[in-house]
Amino acid sequence: MKVLVCGGAGYIGSHMVKMLDQEGHDVTVFDNLSTGHKEAVKWGRFAIGDLTEKGSLDSLFEKGHFDAVMHFSAKSLVGESMTDPAGYYRNNVLGTINLLNAMRDHDVKTFIFSSSAATYGNPIKPFIDETHPLNPINPYGKTKLMVEKILEDYEKAYHISSVSLRYFNAAGADKDGDIGESHDPETHLIPNIIKSVVGDRVPLKVFGNDYATKDGTCVRDYIHVTDLAKAHLLSLDYMNANKGAHVFNLGNGKGFSILDVIHAAENVINGKIDFEYQKRRAGDPPTLVADSTFAKMELGWKIEYDNMTDIIKTAFAWHKNQTY
Repeated sequence: MKVLVCGGAGYIGSHMVKMLDQEGHDVTVFDNLSTGHKEAVKWGRFAIGDLTEKGSLDSLFEKGHFDAVMHFSAKSLVGESMTDPAGYYRNNVLGTINLLNAMRDHDVKTFIFSSSAATYGNPIKPFIDETHPLNPINPYGKTKLMVEKILEDYEKAYHISSVSLRYFNAAGADKDGDIGESHDPETHLIPNIIKSVVGDRVPLKVFGNDYATKDGTCVRDYIHVTDLAKAHLLSLDYMNANKGAHVFNLGNGKGFSILDVIHAAENVINGKIDFEYQKRRAGDPPTLVADSTFAKMELGWKIEYDNMTDIIKTAFAWHKNQTY
């Protein structure tokens, strides 16, 4: 298939591009490089552009037909979305509408959307499945939910089939060490743990120790980035036989507190990791753990990396070879 990957220079997008290329698909990466990295585009063609600029999208779609589009181009920092909601609605909602309109105008009918567990808000049960109420507590989560609703309407009106994949916490790195996780600023826990002991040795901060959890720190569900990419690949096949606007959770079904992750990392590096507590961040729920039964049943999705130690090993292997 000819697949357009928007945000393919970013963390999850670049892993997706590699997998698509390995499976023999013809890939084009579209990215504005605001958070992505040109050096991560090692497969397929690259076109620089921005989803909020209709002209660059028109030019892209006029140059060649695509069979499917994958969308990883969202702004995704919860805290930043609280202080700059305008930027999030512009990029995540308006940008996606522009992309969907370009697909409509050029008769592209298959769309895979990088959604988020942030659509659920504060959980009301231990394991979150797709029937859980949708009540996002920050603008980031609201933008993701808005796009999911837009996709329902675009399927009915324009017959654009979609799969929205609600990620929990993406983690880890390519097992070959070709690509990994690098953000500026880095806000994700595992790379920050690793960077506190290699490279620039940035002091590790833990936000909040007074949550209603077993050790007072936030509990999250971490899913390896390669397992995420596999679900996207399976979604392409799924839409061949299942038209409509579909939604699936992607998580490993295990909850790890921040201290659990730190202790697992200490085992991987065989050393002590120092950290300091900071006050809570606005918009962070205490616990988010997935029930991904539906994705496993419908997509045939199987998780390869099902424990924290293996996830951290892949991340550490990539990070220790980087130049900071």
